[in-house]
Amino acid sequence: MKEIDAVQKRLLQEVADLHDVPEGAYNLRANGQSIGRNTTANIDIQSKPEGNGIDITIKKGTKNESVHIPVVLSESGIKETVYNDFFVEDDCDVLIVAGCGIDNCGNQDSQHNGIHRFFIGKNSRIRYVEKHYGSGDGSGKRILDPVTEVHMDCGSTMEMEMVQIKGVDSTDRSTIAELKEDAKLIIRERLMTHGQQKAFSTYKVELNGDGSSADIVSRSVARDNSYQKLDLCIVGSAACSGHTECDSIIMDNGRILAVPSLEANNIDAALVHEAAIGKIAGEQLTKLMTLGLTEAEAEEQIINGFLK
Repeated sequence: MKEIDAVQKRLLQEVADLHDVPEGAYNLRANGQSIGRNTTANIDIQSKPEGNGIDITIKKGTKNESVHIPVVLSESGIKETVYNDFFVEDDCDVLIVAGCGIDNCGNQDSQHNGIHRFFIGKNSRIRYVEKHYGSGDGSGKRILDPVTEVHMDCGSTMEMEMVQIKGVDSTDRSTIAELKEDAKLIIRERLMTHGQQKAFSTYKVELNGDGSSADIVSRSVARDNSYQKLDLCIVGSAACSGHTECDSIIMDNGRILAVPSLEANNIDAALVHEAAIGKIAGEQLTKLMTLGLTEAEAEEQIINGFLK
């Protein structure tokens, strides 16, 4: 692996919990270039012929292995779009860790768009973690616009953890998924915006097979003058079950728009949505302040617990 500087190391720790070279398969990217790659007997990583992304193939029956593909940007003015395709064969059980960290200390915008497509085989199980993080004191923005496309075969399961809690000026996340018979999708989103930040999250999940299910929960906090919009749609076209939950805390002059949508095209489609937006309850603050915390400390405790 190529040598990386202290800023890049810090970003890798933030988005992928990496303090050293990861075990197993990995592809590490910094400032538009690959800085390290490793494949295993069961997991292959190849660059696309066009040079704008990678193909990851996970062989049939692979279990208890991991793939790390984080991206970091530490130079101002870099803008890139990469296309990563995951081909997961049948009967696998694998952890995939992605995410992007941007440190921008300059006056030009820095932007990374990761376009990820997953083709998940029968009875395979994938846990996918994607974290976004921004830092740096420059006037240039930190922009992340990820797209995730998921195709799930019969009996497969995918658990997605989507986290963005600091420093990203603008993000527009788009996630679409289609599920066949007995496939199961679980999504947990955690988001915090502050300052003038804007965050858009769009989900569209199509339940096309009998016994398919989706459980999507988004928790967010909007602080200062930031803005969030969650646009979430589940389409049930079979004997399926779908549940969505949007739970948000609004603070200062923040704004939040939740746009839930449920579409049932089958008499046996059972779809449920729950939504709540509100401020921190005064009694919660009072209780913590009686234990010796300042109001600001009490707010942070409540927010940290809410987003955990």
